[in-house]
Amino acid sequence: MIRLLTTRAPRPSNISAVHQKINSFVCSSLCGFSAQAANQTQQNPSSINRPSSHFDSHMYGALLQRCLQNDDPISAMGLHCKILKRGNCLDLFATNILLNVYVKAELLSEAEILFDEMPERNTVSFVTLVQGYAQCLQFSEALGLFTRLHREGHELNPFVFTSILKVLVSMECAELGWNLHACIYKLGHESNAFIGTALIDAYSVCGCVDFAREVFDGIRCKDMVTWTGMVACYAENHFFQEALEAFSQMRLVGFKPNNFTFAGVFKACIGLEALDIAKGVHVCVLKTRYEYDLYVGVALLELYTKCGDIGNVQQIFEEIPKTDVIPWSFMISRFAQSDQSEKAVNLFCRMRQSFVVPNQYTFASALQACATLGDLDLGKQMHSLVLKVRLDADVFVSNALMDVYAKCGRIEDSLELFEKSLNRNDVSWNTMIVGYVNCGDAEKALSLFLEMLENRAQATEVTYSGVLCASAGLTALELGTQIHSVTFKTNYAENTVVHNALIDMYSKCGRIRDARLVFDMMNERDEVSWNTMISGYSMHGLGMEALKIFQMMQDRGYKPNTLTFVGVLSACSNSGLLDEGQAYFSSMLQEYGIEPCIEHYSCMVRLLGRSGHLHKALKLIEEIPFKPSVMVWRALLGACVIHKNVELGRMSAQRILEMEPEDDATHVLLSNMYATARRWDNVTAIRQSMKKKGMKKEPGLSWIENHGRVHYFSAGDTSHPDMKVINGILEWLNVRTRRAGFVPDCNAVLLDVDTKEKERLLWVHSERLALAFALFRTSSGSQIRIIKNLRICVDCHAAMKLISKIVQRDIIIRDMNRFHDFHDGICSCGDYW
Repeated sequence: MIRLLTTRAPRPSNISAVHQKINSFVCSSLCGFSAQAANQTQQNPSSINRPSSHFDSHMYGALLQRCLQNDDPISAMGLHCKILKRGNCLDLFATNILLNVYVKAELLSEAEILFDEMPERNTVSFVTLVQGYAQCLQFSEALGLFTRLHREGHELNPFVFTSILKVLVSMECAELGWNLHACIYKLGHESNAFIGTALIDAYSVCGCVDFAREVFDGIRCKDMVTWTGMVACYAENHFFQEALEAFSQMRLVGFKPNNFTFAGVFKACIGLEALDIAKGVHVCVLKTRYEYDLYVGVALLELYTKCGDIGNVQQIFEEIPKTDVIPWSFMISRFAQSDQSEKAVNLFCRMRQSFVVPNQYTFASALQACATLGDLDLGKQMHSLVLKVRLDADVFVSNALMDVYAKCGRIEDSLELFEKSLNRNDVSWNTMIVGYVNCGDAEKALSLFLEMLENRAQATEVTYSGVLCASAGLTALELGTQIHSVTFKTNYAENTVVHNALIDMYSKCGRIRDARLVFDMMNERDEVSWNTMISGYSMHGLGMEALKIFQMMQDRGYKPNTLTFVGVLSACSNSGLLDEGQAYFSSMLQEYGIEPCIEHYSCMVRLLGRSGHLHKALKLIEEIPFKPSVMVWRALLGACVIHKNVELGRMSAQRILEMEPEDDATHVLLSNMYATARRWDNVTAIRQSMKKKGMKKEPGLSWIENHGRVHYFSAGDTSHPDMKVINGILEWLNVRTRRAGFVPDCNAVLLDVDTKEKERLLWVHSERLALAFALFRTSSGSQIRIIKNLRICVDCHAAMKLISKIVQRDIIIRDMNRFHDFHDGICSCGDYW
């Protein structure tokens, strides 16, 4: 168990000790200053004739200057009290020093009182308080004070303009710098390096690089700070080549770069992917001893992370100072984002042991790593620490916590955090929508999406991808097409992520032609696009189409990955393409360097077994270099049921039950296999065993969507309100199919009853009830889509082919394995499923 360390609270101060400190400081300082004044009097007797007020002001000014230098506001406040008792003998210079002391100590209320009581003020007074307001983020007050300074006719010097420009940048209103620039130009300050650098910074934030360059060119005496500002301006606005050129010119005119210069240059090198240039700059950093600087160190971390040089990254991290949270946050985030979650968590714990307090970005990254690991206990510990440092209200941290609980299966805790959050953003909604999709509650995900729209939250590509995935999970075609229509009203109609989700949705809803249409209309495709299209064709039993897409993918220069070959081998398995499947399986490691995983072996076992090569399939299982999973043995068991190999099937079932003793599907398959072989005693024994263990066979269900409502049917169901009409249509279909030569396959009924009863039971299978309902509830000629939770039986498959020809309608049935597209008496699977 990883223990997270908490920060220590500061100890309360001793008030009497503070008073003693003030008194001792004032007494010692006054004695020291009196001795200094006596010496000056001996050296300069004329000083005796100076007025006492001037002498006091000079003395107290010097003492206040010492407080300012020593960062000692407490002593300054003590002096201020004594000064007031002596009749406030401070002149303007000394008062400005005291004002500066209060500002630096963030004692803004005291500074305001002092400023308002000043008998006279100058530009320094105003600028000092402006800086105080800016320091305390009171930007409106700072601008108001600037207006007052100008209105009262005080001098507008470089310090005024630079201070106000910094305020505008901090307010994210840097575009207002245009107005100041005009005033600066009128007063003839445009060539001042101090003001020019502040203007360059303001224009950089606005993205006005050309104007920043004009200001730079107009500065007569450029210093190192000015050059650094221009380099940073280019780098921050992605003018990477220009940034490097400015850096070279700066070196040619003789200026030595500082830490901020190097940080900007490294950013430009990263943007240009110019590793060689970056290494040369790194040498320059080493020569100037800036490698231990925080800003340079973080820039180097970013550089070598982008280059994938983990060794250099770790070495630099260990060498730079780590008293600041920034390098820790950087490393934790990079580990979390590069699928090295354990390293991210370990580094977070090491950071806590170093007594560095994490910020919201540190927590967000560490929680991301925790979510990836699915470590609920660690997530709870981090949540406790978040509460202690009072960052639970931060939207980044809150979203990360929601994600942790969602990925750890605690979606109710995620919802509780979501409902309590006062600062929701699009990520908050997306986290909850995707969380519900991943935990299988597609309906809740869709209801959240509607609530998101009602709250006028901005949907993103993640939102649309999530709700389309939910629609695919529910096979809700009508809803999926509505969401597709909504995307056309947004900026995401051409988004690759959304298009990929649309391909998946249409494929899983039985509209493979629409999926291909979306695929063909894409301007940009990625590996996911190709993989999704291959899997879609595989699901529909269109193996050759899937292989054509795979070939096209390679011709376009895309490199197949592990998931690509899962789709390819699945397509071969679903279409009985034995030779092609074996060739692709062999090429994975030899040509593409991809080590087969359990999904690939499962596809191959299913392919070999379904093709009748049961012993080859068993041999392949024995050759798997790791322990075979339940998935592999289920593939073999399914093949044994189809080919009626009782002994091998019994052995496969035994292996499955050793790993999952309560697996009801295996008991049912084994029972079906014995029933096919007419071994009724074994069937009875299995059913009694299931009853004893409290296991029940999953009932066969078929459902159909009509006008936004889903209608469910089970075998022999009589509860539907339209049952009379459904029975009438079934009787009509029975007569029409028999006239067309249809002969029921009674072997599909695995019960020990007579032939007549078997024929009756076949006609009340759930998919036939759903079909009869669809024939009178849907418009003539429209496509019929039925979803089934089990494998379609042989007799229903043969009947559906004939019925599609009789009623002249396309019938699409999605069973637990794949889609069957019945059209004019033919099924897309080619009778191979």
